[in-house]
Amino acid sequence: MVEEGAYWLAWAQISGIGPVLLRRLQQHFGTLATAWNATKLQLGEVEGFGFQTLEKVVQQRSRLHPEQLFTKHQQENPHFWTPADADYPRLLLETPSPPPILYYRGEVELQENLGQKPMVGIVGTRQPSEYGIRWTRQISTALAKNGFTIVSGMAEGIDTESHIAAMKAGGRTIAVLGTGVDVIYPHKNRDLYKQILTAGLVVSEYPTKTPPDRTHFPRRNRIIAGLSRAILVMEAPLKSGALITATYANEFGRDVYALPGRVDDHPSQGCLKLLSQGATFILKELDELLTMLGAIPQIDQVEAYTAPEQLSLPTLSPELQTVMNAIAASEALPFDFIVQQTGMAAGSVSGALLQLELMGFVSQLPGMRYQKS
Repeated sequence: MVEEGAYWLAWAQISGIGPVLLRRLQQHFGTLATAWNATKLQLGEVEGFGFQTLEKVVQQRSRLHPEQLFTKHQQENPHFWTPADADYPRLLLETPSPPPILYYRGEVELQENLGQKPMVGIVGTRQPSEYGIRWTRQISTALAKNGFTIVSGMAEGIDTESHIAAMKAGGRTIAVLGTGVDVIYPHKNRDLYKQILTAGLVVSEYPTKTPPDRTHFPRRNRIIAGLSRAILVMEAPLKSGALITATYANEFGRDVYALPGRVDDHPSQGCLKLLSQGATFILKELDELLTMLGAIPQIDQVEAYTAPEQLSLPTLSPELQTVMNAIAASEALPFDFIVQQTGMAAGSVSGALLQLELMGFVSQLPGMRYQKS
């Protein structure tokens, strides 16, 4: 029997089928294996599958053999996850567009993948001021010493400073690349790359040997936001990839923090814009920042609990109870339907479902469907 992961890989090879359409396929059919064997008429029922996309699927699907493709891909890319794998990062899986394949190199820490160790993204300009560098180093150091994993993009400037400071403080860091995990860009960061492999992880949605391309880097920013429980923007002009990351963070229900700067400083204009839109100020008192980040619900703060049948459920928070009330006792409901029923933000529903699942009250089924345990 062909594993579900092979179908994630096979679907990803069809031109015009991106992460969003893959998620819709999974939600509609339950599994991508079922979708693979669906007729053209059945596929046409999925939102986003227009005439041209359907024609591409029919033409290309007949030439692909998922099991053979998966075996060959493993030989060329020995380390990767698909959403069908238990080790696929949980927080990333809850976003609307998780990469169908996530390649990695380095030291995997399962607690990060399960969302049990807090990860914070730190991003900013490639040309930071001394002010931005100083605060990036201080904040990255403080976070690393307090058990946070630092996520960034290994670009010049703020990204590089955050990675280095985290490792110097004895912490872990994750670099999300816009190239293959075996391609170092910028090349001047080759020593940093080697250090990260021993003190963290390098991940990418692009296969080995993929060179840098300007279209890759904005897309990889959604992965930085998806892996992180909060995004800290240290310095960013108005046209900056860091602002793209912050936009994704808002869409995913993540907290966004920004370092204030002078109104006439070019590298601070993006941060000031974020603050005017509701981002949280990063202030001088780092203990306050640590307290706020520590207040973000962590999965490891929820003890696993199996309710005995003869006892009633323990008292839940209003948010958890709202989600619990929306889930049927027997019928499995899709994630989008639960969001609609609760009237809550998708990010809040995702977090609540994850907590309820770990508490033993809810079970997740294929296709992002949930039912009471």
